[in-house]
Amino acid sequence: MEADLGANRGQEAESGGRIKGVGMARIDSSPSAIARAVLVVAAVVLILYILWLLRRPISWLIIAAFIAVALAGPVNFLQRYMRRGLAIALVYFSLVLIPIGLGALLIPPVVNEVGDVADNAPAYAQDVEDFVQKDKTLNDLNDKYDITTKLQEEAGKLPSRAGDAAKVLGDIGVGAVNRIFAGLTIFILSIFMTAAGPRWVRNFIQMQRPEHAERIERTLNRIANAVGNYVGGALLQATIAGVSSFIVLSLLGVPFAGPLALVVFFFDLIPVVGATIAAFLVAIVAALVNFPVALIIWVIFAIVYQQVENYLIQPQIQKRATEIEPFIVLVAVLFGATLFGILGAVLAIPTAASIQIAVYEWREYRAEVRAEEERRAKRKPRKTRPKPKPAT
Repeated sequence: MEADLGANRGQEAESGGRIKGVGMARIDSSPSAIARAVLVVAAVVLILYILWLLRRPISWLIIAAFIAVALAGPVNFLQRYMRRGLAIALVYFSLVLIPIGLGALLIPPVVNEVGDVADNAPAYAQDVEDFVQKDKTLNDLNDKYDITTKLQEEAGKLPSRAGDAAKVLGDIGVGAVNRIFAGLTIFILSIFMTAAGPRWVRNFIQMQRPEHAERIERTLNRIANAVGNYVGGALLQATIAGVSSFIVLSLLGVPFAGPLALVVFFFDLIPVVGATIAAFLVAIVAALVNFPVALIIWVIFAIVYQQVENYLIQPQIQKRATEIEPFIVLVAVLFGATLFGILGAVLAIPTAASIQIAVYEWREYRAEVRAEEERRAKRKPRKTRPKPKPAT
């Protein structure tokens, strides 16, 4: 009897020890474990450092990939009527021809209008001074800070400084050589990606397990459609902004209407703040040319168009791509602009959309795996205890 009680106490003590140890993770503090942890941290730091050193070519590859995905739609459409190689050549030839045509249309008027603006700068400054003299508040500010006198002095110096513009443009051209090289590299990379991309995707999918291949293919197709739709919609939105700005500026008689409309087009591609920055830059030119009539009309147009773009055009574009939370858009644009500048801000939303699609697909996959495990657990037969033999 005492032996049985002792055995029971021993079992209770052992089980109690096991219960107390439940949920307590044991930390391995052996020298080998510490060495492995240090090596892992060092490897992560080294990889991050290498990525930082290679950030420029990596950014080129990312931009080229987005261009290839954005142009996949037109290429696939033309492929219905011609060979894929010819379709790719036609799409990229059009991509090169557009900026060349714009340059041929815009550069001659700009060259002719630069001299006119420089010669008429004193007259523009006089218009500003006349308007200031008519308003008591502005006149008091002018008497205090002598704004119009300084403006007249700078405007009078402008014709003599017009010749320095060539030197400034020359300095800018020297610095633009690296950008041209980067642009050509990205352009060539995107051609290769457009041509060989479908084959790479097929090979990658064939390497996966059959139960994963279908989901991976669906995820990649969703990402490609989202990026293509967003880029196409953003270009359409920027084109509407540029054309409408050109019409308004031409009616107001503002010089450089074409180049300013092109500025609006490119800045409108930048999410959140691009259109506002473009409107402010154009407002400066409008104020110098016809103050205050052109400035007031332009500000009214910019405010009205911003509302139309934000509540009518932009929702249609994001609906075609994917729904993204405004907070995620702001964070993505902030990080993109910080890491890669203007191009990073432009690519922020399609990148965020791609990550969001991948995360959603992963969550659905994990949910399906858990549901399958629960079904298997329910189908698993329970172990039954053997019936005790009757006492003889």
